Amino acid sequence: MVAISGIYQKGYIKLDEEFLSNDPVKVIVTFLEEKKAIPEKRLLLADFHFAESQELLKDFTGSLSDTVIEERRGEL
Repeated sequence: MVAISGIYQKGYIKLDEEFLSNDPVKVIVTFLEEKKAIPEKRLLLADFHFAESQELLKDFTGSLSDTVIEERRGEL
């Protein structure tokens, strides 16, 4: 068994020294540092400002859903 240190970054492992082999070699990768969790971006109810939306739409007299559908059809 041979132990070689290296760095893992963005899905790739870069070994600190070269290891040559003509045949496939099984390896075990051990992460020595605890993985820092990347916070998941999620929308929360607090992210929505319904009062602000109502104020922006106070003079709108049409159907908002019909307007959105027509706008999206135009993008196709």
